[in-house]
Amino acid sequence: MKRNGISWLLILVAAGLAFLAYALWPTEDLNWAVTSFVLLFLGLGLFYLRFERAKVSSKEMALIASLAALAVVGRIIFAPFPNFKPTTYLILLAGFVFGPRAGFMVGATVALVSNMFFGQGPWTPWQMMAWGLVGATAGLYGRWRGEKVHPLELAVFGAVWGFLFGWIMNAWVWLTTFFPLNFTTFVAANAASFWFDVSHAAANVLFALLLTRSFLPILYRFRKKLTTISLEVQTDENIQH
Repeated sequence: MKRNGISWLLILVAAGLAFLAYALWPTEDLNWAVTSFVLLFLGLGLFYLRFERAKVSSKEMALIASLAALAVVGRIIFAPFPNFKPTTYLILLAGFVFGPRAGFMVGATVALVSNMFFGQGPWTPWQMMAWGLVGATAGLYGRWRGEKVHPLELAVFGAVWGFLFGWIMNAWVWLTTFFPLNFTTFVAANAASFWFDVSHAAANVLFALLLTRSFLPILYRFRKKLTTISLEVQTDENIQH
């Protein structure tokens, strides 16, 4: 009950700040930029609050940190190649195997940690949300498809997210730097990043086709070991009590 109260309090505070940003700021276009940031932080806050309330074991925390570290290293190693990195694919794979909660946390953590190398800024929470959604949706897809998924399916999934990720980040650019905010400037913002989005999608397709058959069985073995260890710990605790 207390936790539900905190959630509703967070929503009300964010809604109030969004209203103030919209009503009191003198320039309408800037209002939308501030309002979008408030709503974005609300979304991230709710995800982190849900994670905080969940019963997450220390082994799952360690696993999320390890997968995030792997994706961060992949982003740094491929830094010389514009938007052609294994990061999104590794987040996708983490979410697909370990579920939406772990997938979102891996994606959000990768954006926050890797930007200590690439630079923090107002784009960081947008990247946290975008990569978090990659992991979360991959987790939902993984629950539906299971271990029999074909690499081509993950390649198509990655290609779609290559463009969706770009459009989310383009929304940030459009809201904060374009004037006026209309359909023409929105199309211009997306057109300017078209080839970067193509590069992102192509990287996801390539890494999915090359790595899925090797990486997927390894991650599923880790998941089975994690589940087995958790069950053993719970059984021992029940015997003692």
